[in-house]
Amino acid sequence: MKIRLVSFDLLHTLITPRYPIHVQYARVFEPYLGPLNPDDVQHSFRIVLSALKQLRDEKPFYDKDASSWWSEVIRRTALGAGAEPKVLENSLSLITPRLIKAFSSKEGYKAFDDSLPTLRALHHDLDVKTAAVSNGDSRILSVLKDLDFPAYLNPIILSEAEGVEKPSPKIFDLVLQRVNVDRETPITPAEWVHVGDDLMCDYFGAHNAGLHALLLDRPGAENQRDAGVEVDPADVVNDMNEVLEWYNDNVYARASTRICGTCDGPPPIQVVFGSLYVQ
Repeated sequence: MKIRLVSFDLLHTLITPRYPIHVQYARVFEPYLGPLNPDDVQHSFRIVLSALKQLRDEKPFYDKDASSWWSEVIRRTALGAGAEPKVLENSLSLITPRLIKAFSSKEGYKAFDDSLPTLRALHHDLDVKTAAVSNGDSRILSVLKDLDFPAYLNPIILSEAEGVEKPSPKIFDLVLQRVNVDRETPITPAEWVHVGDDLMCDYFGAHNAGLHALLLDRPGAENQRDAGVEVDPADVVNDMNEVLEWYNDNVYARASTRICGTCDGPPPIQVVFGSLYVQ
């Protein structure tokens, strides 16, 4: 097996909220609405997202300015957490840009410790192309820039810009189209693996598009593996180290067997505590 492209989901795969979202919301709410219980904010936020999911499916937020969609999320979340409606009405125009600004920068997000070292290992040590595909909006680009993600993580395909979301095969097709522009030997789906934390959007979305897929199940993260759908254990990774191990196992090991039957392949690379070492 030859892998020439590794693509990543962004949120909860390469980056994660710096503090729990409901805690950040409660902190921003307080100067305008008074103290709201973060647990109530969390409960309300989950209900709001669930209620708006059907609306998003019928009219995705990329059909209009994403800030309008998020303003509605913020409004309903605050009301559900006990905010005084009149006070909220007078303050929403101040709260919304404050939260959007926070979640457009490293104020709201951080990179996982293993994200940047893994991208460097793939690019510099293994000469593997990297890309990203996300159901997020354009704010995530400023987050990545603020967190010093490298320019070689490219292309970055966003549902807001493209008008299509994972798990649709169309958004994965767009990745390959952009990657193969001016490429003498085009990359094929068989030479591509996608890594993400969402069972349907990332794992099955990638599989249905004809490429390899790894389901990221970080310790302590909420996951969907109990949804009654069977996932091949070999396709589940707990961190980015295991993504590189998967690459080693599926590229180096098979290549060495094919070349000489029993000899070892090139030394596998692994990321440990943010630095590279050769096993």
